[in-house]
Amino acid sequence: MTDQQNPRRNYTMGDIARLAGVSPMTVSRVVNGDARVREATRERVEAIIRETGYVPDPAARILARAGGGRIGLLYANPSSAYLAELLSGALDGARSVGLLLLIEPSRPGAPEEEREAVQRLAAGGAQGVIVPPPLGESAATLDAIAISGMKAVVLAAPALRDGLISIRVDDQDAAHEMTRHLLDLGHRAIGFVEGHPDQSASADRRQGAQAAVNAVAGATMWVEPGDFTYRSGFKAGQRLLARSPRPTAIFASNDDMAAGVLAAVHAAGLSTPGDISVAGFDDTYLAASVWPTLTTIRQPVAEMARSAAVILGRDGEAEGAVPHQFIARESTAPPHD
Repeated sequence: MTDQQNPRRNYTMGDIARLAGVSPMTVSRVVNGDARVREATRERVEAIIRETGYVPDPAARILARAGGGRIGLLYANPSSAYLAELLSGALDGARSVGLLLLIEPSRPGAPEEEREAVQRLAAGGAQGVIVPPPLGESAATLDAIAISGMKAVVLAAPALRDGLISIRVDDQDAAHEMTRHLLDLGHRAIGFVEGHPDQSASADRRQGAQAAVNAVAGATMWVEPGDFTYRSGFKAGQRLLARSPRPTAIFASNDDMAAGVLAAVHAAGLSTPGDISVAGFDDTYLAASVWPTLTTIRQPVAEMARSAAVILGRDGEAEGAVPHQFIARESTAPPHD
């Protein structure tokens, strides 16, 4: 028995979208008489609705007629600074296209909780979902999104499944530029704090930094593991500072870890940038709040989240790298002679 022939099933908007080969947003527009749907698409969706006996949620229909469809945002990033940027951009983008933003916490590495978070968004009427790291590379989350029929935009990660839209910076190029900056200042002994091993951005940033070091005779890079948290940056900074000889500059893969490195430098009785230059990545509000202020790479997290919301709201298509920006502040300087 096919999906369409099962009279006992309670169909969702995601089911109709999957059967018709369109996005949930398109189904919503058909149900609510939106003129922005091609006639052939409308007829296909209406045929599936008749065959399945699908009845839209009355509350969702009232909301849609008022110009207030729904999209979802999953979050599981441990960085409060990153989350602040993410929420600011997603809320602004949703508001600009007349959508309500549903927000659901998730826990990476707990597949059942990841699936339940996606299911809660779908049950709440979300027609699309913004997926920030690390969830954009989680099989459990991506499988659940595929089953739900929601359209998804992943941030700061590649599009690992058909139908996903990706918005990201070129992490290798950005890390190469930051490391090149440290080398141009005269640093030849560079420490690098890597991000969480489950995220492709971690490896990409390490590869970009290593490529820059490899291009300069006499330059060395020592790598310490981290997981994008302040605490992991502090611990990695301590290990790098314990080396002999120690690095004259440390590049951490995000601002939270860079702030942890700064704390480790201060705890060791050293100064930044006098004894150790420190650089970060992301340019969250934290980068301009710590002392000294961080030289970093600006990954436009808020703008990326805003674009994701607009893409979902307008049923658009977009993919590829967005530009990063090198931000020079007080935490980097030439090494002592």
